[in-house]
Amino acid sequence: MAAVEAYNITHRYGKVTALDDVTFNVNDGELFGFIGPDGAGKTTLFRIAVTLIIPSAGRMTLFGLNTVSNYRELRNIIGYMPGRFSLYQDLSVEENLNFYATIFGTTLKENYHLIEPIYRQIEPYKKRIAGKLSGGMKQKLALSCALIHRPKILILDEPTTGVDAVSRTEFWEMLAGLKHEGITIIVSTPYMDEALRCDRIALIQTGKILGIDTPDNIRRSYGQKLYAVKHPGKYKLLTSLRSLSAEVLAKADTLYALNPEPFGDSVHINLPEGTEPETILKALETAGLPGATITEIVPGIEDVFLELMKSEQ
Repeated sequence: MAAVEAYNITHRYGKVTALDDVTFNVNDGELFGFIGPDGAGKTTLFRIAVTLIIPSAGRMTLFGLNTVSNYRELRNIIGYMPGRFSLYQDLSVEENLNFYATIFGTTLKENYHLIEPIYRQIEPYKKRIAGKLSGGMKQKLALSCALIHRPKILILDEPTTGVDAVSRTEFWEMLAGLKHEGITIIVSTPYMDEALRCDRIALIQTGKILGIDTPDNIRRSYGQKLYAVKHPGKYKLLTSLRSLSAEVLAKADTLYALNPEPFGDSVHINLPEGTEPETILKALETAGLPGATITEIVPGIEDVFLELMKSEQ
Protein backbone atom coordinates (compact mmCIF):
# COMPACT_ATOMS: atom_id res chain seq x y z
CA MET A 1 0.00 0.00 0.00
CA ALA A 2 1.30 3.44 -0.92
CA ALA A 3 1.64 5.95 1.88
CA VAL A 4 -0.08 8.66 -0.19
CA GLU A 5 -2.21 8.44 -3.31
CA ALA A 6 -3.60 11.62 -4.85
CA TYR A 7 -5.88 11.63 -7.87
CA ASN A 8 -6.76 14.72 -9.91
CA ILE A 9 -6.58 17.08 -6.95
CA THR A 10 -7.90 20.53 -7.82
CA HIS A 11 -8.51 23.40 -5.43
CA ARG A 12 -9.77 26.91 -6.03
CA TYR A 13 -9.92 30.03 -3.90
CA GLY A 14 -12.70 31.91 -5.64
CA LYS A 15 -11.48 32.48 -9.20
CA VAL A 16 -7.89 31.52 -8.36
CA THR A 17 -6.87 27.92 -9.08
CA ALA A 18 -4.24 26.95 -6.51
CA LEU A 19 -4.01 23.30 -7.61
CA ASP A 20 -4.80 22.08 -11.09
CA ASP A 21 -5.45 18.33 -11.59
CA VAL A 22 -2.55 17.14 -9.41
CA THR A 23 -1.89 13.37 -9.34
CA PHE A 24 0.99 11.66 -7.53
CA ASN A 25 1.86 8.90 -5.06
CA VAL A 26 4.37 8.54 -2.24
CA ASN A 27 5.79 5.16 -1.24
CA ASP A 28 5.76 3.93 2.34
CA GLY A 29 9.03 4.97 4.04
CA GLU A 30 9.98 7.40 1.29
CA LEU A 31 11.44 10.88 1.68
CA PHE A 32 9.49 12.76 -0.98
CA GLY A 33 10.03 16.40 -1.85
CA PHE A 34 7.87 19.03 -3.50
CA ILE A 35 10.09 21.63 -5.13
CA GLY A 36 8.77 24.94 -6.32
CA PRO A 37 8.64 28.70 -5.73
CA ASP A 38 6.25 30.59 -3.49
CA GLY A 39 2.73 30.43 -4.83
CA ALA A 40 3.26 27.09 -6.57
CA GLY A 41 0.53 25.36 -4.55
CA LYS A 42 2.66 23.42 -2.07
CA THR A 43 0.97 24.72 1.08
CA THR A 44 -2.53 24.17 -0.26
CA LEU A 45 -1.64 20.60 -1.21
CA PHE A 46 -0.21 19.92 2.24
CA ARG A 47 -3.26 21.36 3.98
CA ILE A 48 -5.41 18.97 2.00
CA ALA A 49 -3.12 16.09 2.98
CA VAL A 50 -3.35 16.90 6.70
CA THR A 51 -7.20 17.17 6.51
CA LEU A 52 -7.39 20.94 7.04
CA ILE A 53 -8.88 21.66 3.60
CA ILE A 54 -11.42 19.76 1.49
CA PRO A 55 -10.29 19.83 -2.15
CA SER A 56 -12.58 21.36 -4.77
CA ALA A 57 -12.18 18.16 -6.80
CA GLY A 58 -10.21 14.93 -6.71
CA ARG A 59 -9.36 12.42 -3.99
CA MET A 60 -6.42 11.81 -1.67
CA THR A 61 -5.72 8.90 0.65
CA LEU A 62 -3.01 8.33 3.27
CA PHE A 63 -2.41 4.65 4.03
CA GLY A 64 -5.78 3.91 2.46
CA LEU A 65 -7.66 6.46 4.57
CA ASN A 66 -9.52 9.23 2.74
CA THR A 67 -8.49 12.74 3.81
CA VAL A 68 -12.14 13.86 3.86
CA SER A 69 -14.17 10.96 5.22
CA ASN A 70 -11.46 9.49 7.50
CA TYR A 71 -10.00 12.72 8.86
CA ARG A 72 -10.35 11.72 12.53
CA GLU A 73 -8.27 8.57 12.13
CA LEU A 74 -5.72 10.34 9.97
CA ARG A 75 -5.02 13.10 12.46
CA ASN A 76 -3.68 10.48 14.87
CA ILE A 77 -1.04 9.22 12.43
CA ILE A 78 0.05 12.52 10.85
CA GLY A 79 2.81 14.77 12.11
CA TYR A 80 2.46 18.24 10.58
CA MET A 81 4.84 21.15 10.65
CA PRO A 82 3.41 24.22 8.88
CA GLY A 83 5.58 26.79 7.20
CA ARG A 84 5.01 29.42 9.85
CA PHE A 85 5.96 28.73 13.49
CA SER A 86 2.63 27.87 15.09
CA LEU A 87 3.47 26.66 18.58
CA TYR A 88 2.48 28.57 21.71
CA GLN A 89 5.01 31.37 21.92
CA ASP A 90 4.21 32.16 25.57
CA LEU A 91 4.86 28.57 26.71
CA SER A 92 8.30 27.17 27.36
CA VAL A 93 9.97 24.52 25.21
CA GLU A 94 9.09 21.83 27.75
CA GLU A 95 5.51 23.04 28.19
CA ASN A 96 4.88 22.98 24.44
CA LEU A 97 6.15 19.41 24.15
CA ASN A 98 4.13 18.19 27.13
CA PHE A 99 1.02 19.91 25.77
CA TYR A 100 1.26 18.18 22.37
CA ALA A 101 2.08 14.85 23.98
CA THR A 102 -1.04 15.13 26.15
CA ILE A 103 -3.25 15.92 23.14
CA PHE A 104 -2.20 12.64 21.52
CA GLY A 105 -2.48 10.62 24.72
CA THR A 106 1.22 10.01 25.19
CA THR A 107 4.08 11.44 27.24
CA LEU A 108 7.44 13.00 26.54
CA LYS A 109 9.09 10.10 28.38
CA GLU A 110 7.33 7.44 26.29
CA ASN A 111 8.59 8.71 22.92
CA TYR A 112 11.74 10.51 24.04
CA HIS A 113 13.94 8.04 22.14
CA LEU A 114 12.35 9.14 18.87
CA ILE A 115 12.94 12.85 19.32
CA GLU A 116 16.16 12.57 21.33
CA PRO A 117 18.56 13.39 18.43
CA ILE A 118 16.59 16.59 17.84
CA TYR A 119 15.42 17.50 21.31
CA ARG A 120 18.78 17.10 23.03
CA GLN A 121 20.01 20.11 21.04
CA ILE A 122 17.35 22.35 22.61
CA GLU A 123 16.91 20.54 25.94
CA PRO A 124 19.37 22.87 27.71
CA TYR A 125 16.86 25.64 26.93
CA LYS A 126 13.73 23.70 27.90
CA LYS A 127 12.63 26.42 30.33
CA ARG A 128 12.97 29.18 27.72
CA ILE A 129 9.83 30.73 26.28
CA ALA A 130 9.31 29.45 22.72
CA GLY A 131 8.86 32.97 21.36
CA LYS A 132 12.42 33.81 22.39
CA LEU A 133 14.11 30.94 20.59
CA SER A 134 16.26 31.44 17.50
CA GLY A 135 14.90 30.40 14.11
CA GLY A 136 16.79 27.12 14.03
CA MET A 137 15.77 26.21 17.59
CA LYS A 138 12.12 27.00 16.81
CA GLN A 139 12.24 24.58 13.89
CA LYS A 140 13.73 21.84 16.07
CA LEU A 141 11.04 22.39 18.70
CA ALA A 142 8.31 22.32 16.04
CA LEU A 143 9.72 19.07 14.61
CA SER A 144 9.87 17.54 18.10
CA CYS A 145 6.21 18.43 18.70
CA ALA A 146 5.23 16.97 15.32
CA LEU A 147 6.98 13.69 16.24
CA ILE A 148 5.97 13.32 19.88
CA HIS A 149 3.12 10.88 19.06
CA ARG A 150 5.27 8.81 16.65
CA PRO A 151 3.31 9.52 13.45
CA LYS A 152 3.37 7.18 10.46
CA ILE A 153 3.82 10.14 8.13
CA LEU A 154 5.53 13.48 8.66
CA ILE A 155 4.47 16.43 6.49
CA LEU A 156 6.75 19.48 6.57
CA ASP A 157 5.92 22.71 4.75
CA GLU A 158 9.13 24.60 3.90
CA PRO A 159 10.74 23.72 7.25
CA THR A 160 14.06 25.45 6.55
CA THR A 161 12.85 28.74 5.08
CA GLY A 162 14.53 31.63 6.89
CA VAL A 163 16.90 29.31 8.77
CA ASP A 164 20.69 29.71 8.64
CA ALA A 165 22.78 27.38 6.48
CA VAL A 166 24.14 25.33 9.40
CA SER A 167 20.66 24.74 10.84
CA ARG A 168 19.40 23.78 7.39
CA THR A 169 22.08 21.10 7.10
CA GLU A 170 21.38 19.81 10.61
CA PHE A 171 17.66 19.69 9.90
CA TRP A 172 18.09 17.51 6.81
CA GLU A 173 20.42 15.20 8.69
CA MET A 174 17.64 14.78 11.26
CA LEU A 175 15.16 13.91 8.50
CA ALA A 176 17.52 11.24 7.18
CA GLY A 177 17.60 9.71 10.66
CA LEU A 178 13.80 9.74 10.90
CA LYS A 179 13.53 8.00 7.54
CA HIS A 180 15.57 5.14 8.99
CA GLU A 181 12.92 4.88 11.72
CA GLY A 182 10.42 3.93 9.02
CA ILE A 183 8.55 7.24 8.99
CA THR A 184 7.31 8.44 5.61
CA ILE A 185 8.33 12.06 5.08
CA ILE A 186 6.89 14.61 2.66
CA VAL A 187 8.66 17.96 2.59
CA SER A 188 8.31 21.09 0.49
CA THR A 189 11.08 23.56 -0.18
CA PRO A 190 11.96 26.44 -2.51
CA TYR A 191 15.64 25.43 -2.26
CA MET A 192 16.75 23.31 -5.19
CA ASP A 193 19.87 22.03 -3.39
CA GLU A 194 17.65 20.37 -0.77
CA ALA A 195 15.97 18.35 -3.50
CA LEU A 196 19.12 16.21 -3.83
CA ARG A 197 18.46 14.82 -0.34
CA CYS A 198 15.07 13.35 -1.34
CA ASP A 199 14.39 9.87 -2.74
CA ARG A 200 12.05 11.38 -5.32
CA ILE A 201 10.88 14.89 -6.06
CA ALA A 202 7.93 16.55 -7.71
CA LEU A 203 8.51 19.83 -9.51
CA ILE A 204 5.45 22.03 -9.03
CA GLN A 205 4.60 25.43 -10.52
CA THR A 206 1.31 27.39 -10.63
CA GLY A 207 -0.57 24.43 -9.20
CA LYS A 208 0.66 21.91 -11.76
CA ILE A 209 3.09 19.02 -11.46
CA LEU A 210 5.80 19.49 -14.10
CA GLY A 211 7.62 16.23 -13.39
CA ILE A 212 8.18 13.49 -10.80
CA ASP A 213 11.31 11.34 -10.57
CA THR A 214 14.53 10.81 -8.63
CA PRO A 215 16.81 13.87 -8.47
CA ASP A 216 19.36 12.17 -10.75
CA ASN A 217 16.76 11.24 -13.35
CA ILE A 218 15.30 14.74 -13.26
CA ARG A 219 18.73 16.18 -14.06
CA ARG A 220 19.33 13.65 -16.83
CA SER A 221 16.07 14.64 -18.49
CA TYR A 222 17.51 17.97 -19.60
CA GLY A 223 17.28 17.90 -23.37
CA GLN A 224 20.21 20.09 -24.48
CA LYS A 225 23.88 20.73 -23.85
CA LEU A 226 24.35 23.37 -21.17
CA TYR A 227 27.18 25.88 -20.79
CA ALA A 228 28.19 28.29 -18.03
CA VAL A 229 29.53 31.64 -19.23
CA LYS A 230 31.52 33.79 -16.80
CA HIS A 231 32.83 37.34 -16.82
CA PRO A 232 33.43 39.87 -13.99
CA GLY A 233 30.81 42.18 -15.54
CA LYS A 234 27.94 39.79 -14.95
CA TYR A 235 25.08 42.21 -15.64
CA LYS A 236 26.57 43.31 -18.94
CA LEU A 237 27.28 39.66 -19.73
CA LEU A 238 23.64 38.75 -19.21
CA THR A 239 22.31 41.63 -21.28
CA SER A 240 24.82 40.94 -24.06
CA LEU A 241 23.88 37.26 -24.24
CA ARG A 242 20.23 38.20 -24.38
CA SER A 243 20.81 40.63 -27.21
CA LEU A 244 23.09 38.54 -29.43
CA SER A 245 21.52 38.69 -32.88
CA ALA A 246 20.73 35.83 -35.22
CA GLU A 247 23.34 37.19 -37.63
CA VAL A 248 26.16 36.75 -35.11
CA LEU A 249 25.59 33.01 -34.87
CA ALA A 250 24.07 32.59 -38.35
CA LYS A 251 21.02 30.96 -36.81
CA ALA A 252 17.44 32.16 -37.20
CA ASP A 253 16.47 30.90 -33.76
CA THR A 254 19.47 32.23 -31.82
CA LEU A 255 17.59 34.17 -29.17
CA TYR A 256 15.40 31.20 -28.37
CA ALA A 257 18.26 28.71 -28.45
CA LEU A 258 20.58 30.60 -26.12
CA ASN A 259 18.06 30.84 -23.25
CA PRO A 260 20.45 32.82 -21.00
CA GLU A 261 19.64 32.48 -17.29
CA PRO A 262 21.71 33.91 -14.38
CA PHE A 263 23.01 31.31 -11.93
CA GLY A 264 25.35 32.40 -9.14
CA ASP A 265 28.48 33.91 -10.66
CA SER A 266 27.70 32.68 -14.19
CA VAL A 267 25.05 32.74 -16.90
CA HIS A 268 23.76 29.40 -18.20
CA ILE A 269 23.07 29.12 -21.93
CA ASN A 270 22.17 26.57 -24.60
CA LEU A 271 23.90 26.69 -27.98
CA PRO A 272 22.18 26.19 -31.31
CA GLU A 273 23.21 22.90 -32.93
CA GLY A 274 26.47 23.29 -34.79
CA THR A 275 27.53 26.43 -32.93
CA GLU A 276 30.98 26.34 -31.34
CA PRO A 277 31.52 27.93 -27.88
CA GLU A 278 34.29 30.05 -29.37
CA THR A 279 31.67 31.82 -31.47
CA ILE A 280 30.04 33.07 -28.28
CA LEU A 281 33.37 34.27 -26.89
CA LYS A 282 34.13 36.21 -30.07
CA ALA A 283 30.67 37.80 -30.01
CA LEU A 284 31.14 38.81 -26.38
CA GLU A 285 34.55 40.30 -27.11
CA THR A 286 32.97 42.38 -29.89
CA ALA A 287 30.34 43.49 -27.35
CA GLY A 288 33.09 44.77 -25.01
CA LEU A 289 33.47 41.71 -22.82
CA PRO A 290 36.97 40.31 -23.49
CA GLY A 291 38.23 37.50 -21.28
CA ALA A 292 34.88 35.72 -20.85
CA THR A 293 34.98 31.95 -20.34
CA ILE A 294 32.52 29.27 -21.40
CA THR A 295 32.41 25.74 -19.98
CA GLU A 296 30.07 22.81 -20.62
CA ILE A 297 28.37 21.78 -17.37
CA VAL A 298 26.02 19.12 -15.99
CA PRO A 299 22.47 20.51 -15.75
CA GLY A 300 21.08 21.07 -12.27
CA ILE A 301 17.51 20.68 -11.09
CA GLU A 302 17.05 24.44 -11.46
CA ASP A 303 17.92 24.19 -15.16
CA VAL A 304 15.41 21.39 -15.69
CA PHE A 305 12.77 23.33 -13.76
CA LEU A 306 13.22 26.39 -15.97
CA GLU A 307 13.16 24.26 -19.13
CA LEU A 308 9.89 22.63 -18.03
CA MET A 309 8.37 25.99 -17.13
CA LYS A 310 9.15 27.35 -20.59
CA SER A 311 7.63 24.29 -22.27
CA GLU A 312 4.40 24.90 -20.32
CA GLN A 313 4.11 28.49 -21.54
